Amino acid sequence: MLFNSNAFYIFLPIVFVIYWLTPPKHRWGVLLVSSYYFYMSANAKYILLILLTTAVSYGTALVIEKTEEQKKKKLCMGLALLVCLGLLFFFKYFNFLSSSVTALLARASISMSPVTLKLVLPVGISFYTFQTLGYVIDVYKGKTKACRHFGKYAAFVSFFPLLLAGPIERAEHLMPQIEEEHHFEYDKAIRGAKLIAWGYFKKIAIADVLSSSVDIVYNQVTSFTGLALGVATLFYAFQVYCDFSGYSDIARGVACLFDIDLVNNFKSPYFAASVKEFWARWHISLSTWFRDYVYIPLGGSRAGKWKTYRNLLVTFLVSGLWHGASWTFVIWGGLHGAAQIFERIWNQYFPPGKEGKNRFRVLLTFAFVTLAWLFFRANTMSDAIYILTHLFDGITHPLSYVKECYVAFKKAGLIQSNELKLVLFWVVLLMAHDYIALREDVCQWFGRFGKPVRYTFYFALIFVVLYSRQLGEYSFVYFQF
Repeated sequence: MLFNSNAFYIFLPIVFVIYWLTPPKHRWGVLLVSSYYFYMSANAKYILLILLTTAVSYGTALVIEKTEEQKKKKLCMGLALLVCLGLLFFFKYFNFLSSSVTALLARASISMSPVTLKLVLPVGISFYTFQTLGYVIDVYKGKTKACRHFGKYAAFVSFFPLLLAGPIERAEHLMPQIEEEHHFEYDKAIRGAKLIAWGYFKKIAIADVLSSSVDIVYNQVTSFTGLALGVATLFYAFQVYCDFSGYSDIARGVACLFDIDLVNNFKSPYFAASVKEFWARWHISLSTWFRDYVYIPLGGSRAGKWKTYRNLLVTFLVSGLWHGASWTFVIWGGLHGAAQIFERIWNQYFPPGKEGKNRFRVLLTFAFVTLAWLFFRANTMSDAIYILTHLFDGITHPLSYVKECYVAFKKAGLIQSNELKLVLFWVVLLMAHDYIALREDVCQWFGRFGKPVRYTFYFALIFVVLYSRQLGEYSFVYFQF
């Protein structure tokens, strides 16, 4: 069930009413049942995977907390890792590994056919796997207490706003909210509604409109060259941001309707002045997960600069692989890891200084992040290489460089698109929002305006979303992960 589907527009109000009519001590049950129904609407049989992951992580955490024998604790930890990561590997990486090994053997003149399975990737498996593993690891380290109530723990794992694409919540933050009794807060519900509206605006009015243009170029890259490839890549930078941050805003807004707070997953990432800062602002729940459960256990920055560089690179290579079973994702992650290593070395000799230099670094960081996105979006490695090697064709003749892009886009029917022209204005509005968000809460800032201004904006936002929705119903980018 997509957040932008008619089914969800019916599902959410029904769950909302039932939840608040249910006695407080039983509301966790409403969340659990509705979350399982929400997930089963996509593919009912894969609910068994969540149940297995939930049962294993719940049981091993209890044993880990109760026993004082270190060997038994490690055994339980190993079991949780084996089952949870094993399921993730089987469904997401088995075919990729089989094909990669076959290709490697072919280079050694050993011919064999890859063993592949016809598997449908269970939606959200990467997210709920990491959430359960984080919980077990935290119990193992003594950072959080094991949950004694299986039903409430199952509600924590499957909470429907974050089930399919995060944010990846920590038990210490979300579990107490699942367990406690809630009371309806009007102001919080209104804030949630505003977050939902803004999320839909980003997803439907910006991401979905840009998606059709990006797909035209990236699904037939050899038909384009030069600036056309660059513009499509720039479009994708805003598409993936609005798509994923839009989902996160909707998820946070929906959770607010049930008096539950989720972590903020995005904080104006395209205003970051370094790649390191970008990852402190982009997909924050994932970047902190990798920091705490991969980078720091590897040694972090405690074991000298060369091992720090190694740890950074390994962490981002794994992060890239987490995003998708393809070498394009691995390279994308490796580029971000290498960029952070370069920044560390560069800052030793040229430390960040004046505000003017920081603005230049923001532009430079955005340019790097945008360029790296082409590996994230490319359908194949050969497509990524084609884009990278033809991106600057004709740039030595600026007028021709721009003209060829115009001709190519006109031929593809993109120049005539009124929706595409309008979306460029929405992107400017988005960047203005993110710039304000750097300094203060946007809702509080906007609350200073009078009611006529605020309500005019709210109704205009709803109108734009409803108008843009005529263009079609698109899935969310991160559902494939």
